[in-house]
Amino acid sequence: MPYAEDDPRDFLRRVVWSLSLGLVWLVSNLGIGTYTGLMVPEKSVTIGNMLFYVWMVSSLSALIWINVRIWKKKFPHG
Repeated sequence: MPYAEDDPRDFLRRVVWSLSLGLVWLVSNLGIGTYTGLMVPEKSVTIGNMLFYVWMVSSLSALIWINVRIWKKKFPHG
């Protein structure tokens, strides 16, 4: 019964890819933002803070687009 085993494997592969991509995005943005001090403005908002947040929002939109493409394919059971 190879057909019955492919469905859960495909679902788990999607879950693992979604979680791992989300965690990599989260850790990388938090790491870069806290290490360079761009996440929280010190006295005022600088160009570096703005660029960091533009990068964070654009990479989040790319992550959402990738996850939509991962989950767009229908499962064979319905």
